[in-house]
Amino acid sequence: MKKQELLVIGWREWLDLPELQIKQMKAKIDTGARSSALHAFHIEQFQDEGKPMISFSVHPYQRDTHHTVIAQAQVLEWRLVRNSGGVAQLRPVIQTRVKLGEKQWPIELTLTNRDVMGFRMLLGREAVRQRFLVDPGHSFVLSHPRA
Repeated sequence: MKKQELLVIGWREWLDLPELQIKQMKAKIDTGARSSALHAFHIEQFQDEGKPMISFSVHPYQRDTHHTVIAQAQVLEWRLVRNSGGVAQLRPVIQTRVKLGEKQWPIELTLTNRDVMGFRMLLGREAVRQRFLVDPGHSFVLSHPRA
């Protein structure tokens, strides 16, 4: 796809994770991060018909610990990821769909506790590669804030 055919997004956007029942979550578009990350806690592993699964809770909205989404997904793998402080963490990786504007596509998502971070989700460069151009000078180019 040529550059001029790619949609432009801002450095932060509102997005949905429909398979996890999360709507209008504010995400930081982070081209410095290879993988995408979602704030998750109460992470528990289990098996379902021999498949490795994980259940977890999410506070999808900044400064809101009352709204909680409980989700589960199949674990693709456990991956060693360096956090923003350079510390390596072993994180579960799931695959789910993300919706931004009118586009929807599957992404890999690592789960980690992001309580102290400004954004509950990072959309990394693997998720936006060959789909969007990121304009770091603007926010919410392709999405509108939740009411």
